[in-house]
Amino acid sequence: MPDVGEGPEGRRGQLALDWSACTSCLACVRDCPDWCIDLTARLEVDPGTGRPRRILVLEQFTVDYDLCMYCGICIDVCPPGALSWTPELLVARPARPARR
Repeated sequence: MPDVGEGPEGRRGQLALDWSACTSCLACVRDCPDWCIDLTARLEVDPGTGRPRRILVLEQFTVDYDLCMYCGICIDVCPPGALSWTPELLVARPARPARR
């Protein structure tokens, strides 16, 4: 697991998702130029309306930061505004000790 560090002011960090605001509309997945976002949702019947209406319930949201170019398009196209930037950065660690 990568280390998490603080970046300089104004630097884009990781994507943050507000799970309660996400409608699973897939706009972020569809418009991402790098196809680095994976979203899984399931259909459920909404019991609160009294009529047979289906809603999507978010199950999983992942971002492949090896592919992400931090363009922010996913944030711009999100209708409910469920995506935002966090100040935390993913800091790479060497997979093995350096040679001497």
